[in-house]
Amino acid sequence: MSSATTTITLINKVGLHTRPAVKFVQTAAHFSSTITVVCQTRQANAKSMLQVMKLGAGGGAEISIHAEGDDAEEAITALTQLVAEKFGETE
Repeated sequence: MSSATTTITLINKVGLHTRPAVKFVQTAAHFSSTITVVCQTRQANAKSMLQVMKLGAGGGAEISIHAEGDDAEEAITALTQLVAEKFGETE
């Protein structure tokens, strides 16, 4: 079992608000690894919509993503790419 961690800034306008959070959770759910996302002092299961929304991670917030499991590296890569692409938002 492997683990991977990254820290990234939410460069989209609204951060992990409803629509981006849905994409984040759906992406995380594709992986068998346990994935945790941290914003300031709050921590959430990346596969839980409610927990991700409760992070209150707005645009410009820095989040850390940690994955542990057989596909940890792939999970981190996919989630990092999603954030870097502003969750597919055009603004």
